[in-house]
Amino acid sequence: MDHKEIIQAYVKRAKEAQKSIDHYTQEQIDRLCVAIGYEVYQDDNILKLATCAVEETGMGNISDKVLKHKNKVLGVLKDVKGAKSVGLIEEDLEKKIKKYAKPVGVVGALTPVTNPTATPASNAISILKGKNAVIFAPHPKAKLSSKMAVDFMRDGLRKVGAPLDLIQVIEEPSLELTAELMKQVNVVLATGGGPMVKAAYSSGTPAYGVGPGNSVQIIAEDCDVLDAARKVFSSKSFDNATSCSSENSVIVHESIYDAFVNELIRLGSYFVKTERSTLEEYMWITNAKGYRSINPEIIAQSAKKIADKAGIHVDDHVKVLLVEGASDIEHDFFSQEKLSPVLTVFKYTQFEEGYKILERLTNHYGTGHSCGIHTFNQSYIETLGSRMKTSRVMVNQPQAAGNGGAFFNGMPSTVSLGCGSWGGNITSENITFKHFINVTWVSEYFTPKRPTDDEIFGAYLAEVKA
Repeated sequence: MDHKEIIQAYVKRAKEAQKSIDHYTQEQIDRLCVAIGYEVYQDDNILKLATCAVEETGMGNISDKVLKHKNKVLGVLKDVKGAKSVGLIEEDLEKKIKKYAKPVGVVGALTPVTNPTATPASNAISILKGKNAVIFAPHPKAKLSSKMAVDFMRDGLRKVGAPLDLIQVIEEPSLELTAELMKQVNVVLATGGGPMVKAAYSSGTPAYGVGPGNSVQIIAEDCDVLDAARKVFSSKSFDNATSCSSENSVIVHESIYDAFVNELIRLGSYFVKTERSTLEEYMWITNAKGYRSINPEIIAQSAKKIADKAGIHVDDHVKVLLVEGASDIEHDFFSQEKLSPVLTVFKYTQFEEGYKILERLTNHYGTGHSCGIHTFNQSYIETLGSRMKTSRVMVNQPQAAGNGGAFFNGMPSTVSLGCGSWGGNITSENITFKHFINVTWVSEYFTPKRPTDDEIFGAYLAEVKA
């Protein structure tokens, strides 16, 4: 079979499976979601998934991937528990409006090599919550681990008597098959790099994509220095910084700079100083087209391994490499997203100066994604919320855990983060089950309630005539 026929077979099975649950009630859908979630939440299966992912991709580490599964899957299940996604989901008695949820159909979900098991696990729950079917297109270098996650969830479907083809995976993925998948499904969810997202939006199919990350935190003078350092370190070192939400830079007030950096070093960081150019040469290499780009050999690797490969000696306990930020932000590679446990550190004197560095870093790379601040000063927080072109502002939180929802904040749980028009995305929201339902509005007639001209124009006319 050619590419078109192969995908047609997947889509046909998905449509048949979805049609067979058309009669499912909200309770049946919720039970189904819990069933597939449990299979990728229970300890034995998570350990197998994490081990397979690390062995297959060579990225991240097993213990952090286990924790990621625990947090992400449980977080999504918490958010969908009790939420309405079937039939009548909302009624406004005053406006006589009723809203009915309907499936969007078959979703084609593209998954990244950096997160090949927790991504399908979390997305499947959100997609099936709306009575949809999903076909996953994994990264070719992570096809075994992604398939394992799908197989576990299909076991969950089997246990509740639901059709297994509600969740499928392309077992031998390729660019051609993924491109064809995006043409034939009803909705595309692209979680991954920029080229993948651009391809999704160019497919002619409605698509949700995510923009590139370059999370940056301001460390203000009034913060709890030890707490801020601990959170930044844990976030940056988690799973070797596979998350697009992992901090890439911190901007530290001069009064606490030394204390903050010293605490990062105490926790397990190494400040790369004289070897900065050596590290840069290793981390960014010239590609076949003559452009310098990130060395794929560093992505989601340990700080120790990156340092060794660059010819820099660090102790075995080191988990994060620190580099000093350059004033020429727009031309410094270390100002970009690094997808590795390498953290760029800037120093500032006045808040507005720190804010300008934050703005330049984000506008240079990662516009629309996220930023954060460690402070108790509400005016600082208000400045970021009202002025920054980012979809998320995390306050006193580890960015990697906070952006996608955590048990310590109110963000919706997800592994897919929209970045709005700033990041070339259709939405700035965290992608959840609400993005995988169509809504029918039923409007009933009521006695007209037309406002008077004076109610609408009175204040304005009185002002211009004064």
